[in-house]
Amino acid sequence: MEDSQIAVFKGTYEHRIDGKGRLPVPAVFRRSLAPGEGVVVTLLDQCLAAYPPGEWKKLEAQLAALPAFSKPVKAITRLLASRASDCALDVQGRILVPPMLRAAAGLSGDVVIVGVLNRFEIWAPGAWATFVAESEKMLDHVSFDLQWPPAPGLPEGTPPDDPGPGTGSPLSPLRPQAKPKR
Repeated sequence: MEDSQIAVFKGTYEHRIDGKGRLPVPAVFRRSLAPGEGVVVTLLDQCLAAYPPGEWKKLEAQLAALPAFSKPVKAITRLLASRASDCALDVQGRILVPPMLRAAAGLSGDVVIVGVLNRFEIWAPGAWATFVAESEKMLDHVSFDLQWPPAPGLPEGTPPDDPGPGTGSPLSPLRPQAKPKR
């Protein structure tokens, strides 16, 4: 893939890690990677996050731009970088997930691979099901006032009834709003 193109990963796929730790990368995800390019895999929350090398470099640059002596910055940088592993794609389109990362994410046998825009994530099926249920429950009570397509003549993301920032409008795109009771 060319540097000018941005890898976009989307969709949910079920695969299986074999006894040696090899995981098939979905074909649609492989097409978003440059020929011969692998991924950088690290632990993130309850799953593994796999970044194309270009996206990993962007993440490194973002972390390097943060205050170097901040305790939270040092913590996140250490955790992400120390757990990261370069995983090459073999000729069959699989990556070898290191045992330490598999154990940390509770992965063996069946897994769920989820596209998350600039990366894909590898989840244990039970952890993924729990995450989805909790997220749906949480999001059931909020609205982000997303409107598509945007109203003609308004900047993208501006609700048509919004009088503007700082006016206390319940339609402000900066504040989530509770969904109306049905």
